[in-house]
Amino acid sequence: MLSPSRPAARLWIALTVAVALPLPAHAGPPYVTDDPEPTDTGHWEIYNYAGGTIEPDGRTLQFGVDANYGPTKDIQLTATVPLQIQTGQPFGSGDIELAVKAKFLHQTGGPLPLDVSVFPRVILPIAHGSARTQVLLPVWAERDWGAWSLFGGGGYTLNPGAGNRNYWQQGAVLTRLVHPGFSLGLEYYGQGADSITDRALTGVNLGTQIHIKGPFSLLGAVGQGLNRKQTIFYTSLKLDL
Repeated sequence: MLSPSRPAARLWIALTVAVALPLPAHAGPPYVTDDPEPTDTGHWEIYNYAGGTIEPDGRTLQFGVDANYGPTKDIQLTATVPLQIQTGQPFGSGDIELAVKAKFLHQTGGPLPLDVSVFPRVILPIAHGSARTQVLLPVWAERDWGAWSLFGGGGYTLNPGAGNRNYWQQGAVLTRLVHPGFSLGLEYYGQGADSITDRALTGVNLGTQIHIKGPFSLLGAVGQGLNRKQTIFYTSLKLDL
């Protein structure tokens, strides 16, 4: 069992496993929508993921690591590092994402019966030399009752560059803990057009989280666009350290 008094060892093990298990980065795995819950203080959540989108005019596939660490109460640091394969493009690195989640309301003992966090995210265009850095400014909220949880929210993305548009995105997820270690969820999500040649997207997702043993869990989701032909999928091996 890993001891909280050995942060250097914990970091080394987390990074070693993350690299050794190479599994589109979703905001709140396995969903597109995020939740407001930060990683526990002194702990890591490592998602080794694979996912992508399938559309009539092409496919995108990503493999990567989504690493989250709780340095202190109600704070989470996040880094996502992907590799990407896209129709008509060479294999290479995807956009690196860096984020900080800060929870400022709690559904127990607070003025509102909700958990609420801000989760600003910087998206660095490593894979596209002419692209510009994007910034996502979201707010996420959650309410739990019994075996059920409802979380969602959204935010505004600053998307500079010729032909690009700033856009809103939003979503909501309803999950149920079927039995300890096994949950199912249904998601609705939407995103505005991010360029002058693109159009808005809405879709639905079915997701699940299954605890295997010890620090290991399997996550998966599959969804379909509602207003255009697009299939999305996501799977990951999660490690709680």
